[in-house]
Amino acid sequence: MRPQDILPDDVNEVRLGGILARKGSVAAFMANARVLSDPAASEEARTEAERHIVELLPALRALGVFDVFEIRNETVRAFVAKHERGAPAR
Repeated sequence: MRPQDILPDDVNEVRLGGILARKGSVAAFMANARVLSDPAASEEARTEAERHIVELLPALRALGVFDVFEIRNETVRAFVAKHERGAPAR
């Protein structure tokens, strides 16, 4: 399967169980995870990355990202785990 088989070029989002997942959701999570795991990142950049990660978590759960992939970076894994507690069951 190719990306365009999941979302054609002219489609930018999909609703999964009522949760909106945009085409760049996984890439945005990766970019924010890199900032969060960078010890040289400013506090402002880390705070913004944390906010964006929290906003992305429902879409990532709906996509099943964490059912398939394990977060290897301890900082990012702990942050996500903290925000996964109390998340609605799928």
